[in-house]
Amino acid sequence: MSITMDILHRVGVIAEPSEVYSALTTIDGLAAWWTRDTSATDDGILQFRFIPGGFDMKVLDTRPGELVLWEVVEGPAEWIGTHVRFDLKREDEFTIILFRHEGWREEVEFMNHCSTKWATFLMSLKKFVETGKGEPAPDDVQISNWH
Repeated sequence: MSITMDILHRVGVIAEPSEVYSALTTIDGLAAWWTRDTSATDDGILQFRFIPGGFDMKVLDTRPGELVLWEVVEGPAEWIGTHVRFDLKREDEFTIILFRHEGWREEVEFMNHCSTKWATFLMSLKKFVETGKGEPAPDDVQISNWH
């Protein structure tokens, strides 16, 4: 039996679930809060590029207003085979995003870095959906020498 670890975050966005879902499932939406250098291949792989490096994600599942699930197929070794999951639910005037980057095989310093970066990008997503302007890379918060 192998044990894996997950990065977990919970963020509330004052918007409809459909608006958050659109920001998670369209190239323009993703580029507005995560990285401006976002594209998709002809076979549907999402490509996210940063300085330095990047990630390729295969879309495993989507349910409008409820779920977005990706599998990392290219990127740093620690990310390959992990899943990035956004569960959405309505609570009062908020859409709650329950975020998971799941399946890390070991707790390494890079996982700590990624947890903090995910938090900053989730705040960028919140800002984008609520105001129309996020803080995607390369305009994101630099948290360390790893960016």
